[in-house]
Amino acid sequence: MAKPGTATNQVLTRLPKKTQDTDGDGIISPQEMQSFGQDPNPTVTAKQNYTSVKYGNDKGTLRFGHIHKKGDVTSGCMLDTPDGRHQFSLDIDGQRKGWTTSTSPGNFQVLAGEDNTEPQDTLILNAVNGNICITAANGKIRLQGTDIELIAVGDGDTKGHIKCTATETFSVHETKKIVLESKIMTLFKCGGEMDIAANSCLKIYGSLIKAVTNACAVKDSKCNTKGVGQGRLGPEQTPTSAT
Repeated sequence: MAKPGTATNQVLTRLPKKTQDTDGDGIISPQEMQSFGQDPNPTVTAKQNYTSVKYGNDKGTLRFGHIHKKGDVTSGCMLDTPDGRHQFSLDIDGQRKGWTTSTSPGNFQVLAGEDNTEPQDTLILNAVNGNICITAANGKIRLQGTDIELIAVGDGDTKGHIKCTATETFSVHETKKIVLESKIMTLFKCGGEMDIAANSCLKIYGSLIKAVTNACAVKDSKCNTKGVGQGRLGPEQTPTSAT
């Protein structure tokens, strides 16, 4: 996630602080200076660069070897405007070594593919290692295309999954068909009420069909179906008495 510009109320001084004079003698000793190196922005760890170059005017600036305001990272190349929030930086050391960061107070727009055809891959985001995070902290995420494909290729119990989580409602609507197909198991699970309705014909087919009501929740049936509901819903969601 892109990091915003430095807050205006953040203390960025690199001078020793009075609080580091622990013995109150008015002199910062070498022993007290050791704690200075643990400060979030100390002079003893601040980056140094004697070959930095800057070109620009009152509208924008191109910098080479610029040290960021906190003194912890050097930018190999930076393009910025008078608004510090609007910048593009290629960092070469510190905690953001190898980072490419673009920040803007307004929109960020990418347009490509005017000369391409429909089957071509036009916009490519490839993370060789690690995750891809797309976050809209105060808005919606929309994916639109002639087709949308979600593919998980991981192997094993911990990979190869597609997970959808919604704090309220997961809706699929205004579609002609819904097709679910699995090789081993398909499970619909609900801790409350579930409705299945068809205005035309409702077909249920299986080599064996086992239907269990709440009547066997307390006293098991002769077919030993008491554990069916517990196995599917779990004991915390299985009714304890018949209604």
